[in-house]
Amino acid sequence: MTRAEITGTIDLDEATYDALVAHARSDAPFEVCGLLAGDGEGVAEHYEIPNAARSMTYYSMEPKAMLHAMRDIDDRGLDLLAIYHSHTHTEAFPSPTDVELAFYPDVVYLIVSLQDPDGPVIRGFDIRDGRITEREVRVEGRPAPTGPR
Repeated sequence: MTRAEITGTIDLDEATYDALVAHARSDAPFEVCGLLAGDGEGVAEHYEIPNAARSMTYYSMEPKAMLHAMRDIDDRGLDLLAIYHSHTHTEAFPSPTDVELAFYPDVVYLIVSLQDPDGPVIRGFDIRDGRITEREVRVEGRPAPTGPR
């Protein structure tokens, strides 16, 4: 696997950024996961989905909660913008398993890293056909902290 080139951006508001970090911390050392949906104006809804795997190295979205969230996104006319999960002990970069399980090529995959508990990092990626392309994550128009690369 090669390092990703950075192309494009994903913009988060401060509240969403803080909520993703808080969710990642809420169940550490286990990975957490969820969805972000929007309406063309940015993130409109954040769905915390339980990690059915309850693992420190893997996530599997609980099927009923994911179905409920996807139905809500559809019913409200929103678009699925991002799928996120946390890495509690490693950098914010897709693992081989993350790449293998990237079934939604039109969404951004966000990874929240707690590798440095005092300096959490969120990085975003497009994953298509096994190819990783990084997006710059911006919070309120400012580049988000990137951590080690």
